[in-house]
Formats: sequence, C-alpha cells, structure tokens
Amino acid sequence: MSATPILIDKHAFGAGFVQIIIWRVPQPVPPSEHGFKYRLVYVVDGARVVGYDNERGKGDHKHLGEEEMPYAFVDVPILLRDFWNDVMEAAR
Repeated sequence: MSATPILIDKHAFGAGFVQIIIWRVPQPVPPSEHGFKYRLVYVVDGARVVGYDNERGKGDHKHLGEEEMPYAFVDVPILLRDFWNDVMEAAR
C-alpha cells in the first residue's frame, strides 16, 4: 500500500503563501509513531517563516523563523490548528 493524500493545498496568504501537504502512510515515518507524513509551510519573500514536518530521521518538529524545535503530534486537526496559530502570529 502506498501513501494516500489527505490534504494538498497551496495558496497566497498575507505577504507570501502557505503550502500544506499531508499523507496517510502505511507505516510511520521513523522516528514518528503515527500514520501520517506531513509538510506545512508559510513562506514570505522566499524564506520559510513557519514550517511543520516529520522528516525521516528527525521526527515531528516545527520551524519558527531560524529556530527548530520538537513538535508533539496528536492528530491532523490539532496539527492544522497549531500551524495556523503560528502562521497568524507570524503574519502580524
């Protein structure tokens, strides 16, 4: 079984754009323990302002400007809520 797209979206937002890509995967992406692979980003002038992803080997984490920190994934609705909260804060 391959990855199944859950949400794929890219649109203008604020001074830049937001791209959200979420897949359901048959096996967790190590070291994550859930069945989702995701990449959410807010970009302004070619620079990532906010980013959430679960890159293989790094697990669930987020980027706020230049800072990278762990992210505690619960489920997709909470992931989207947390991402948009950070985007709205950054867009002020």
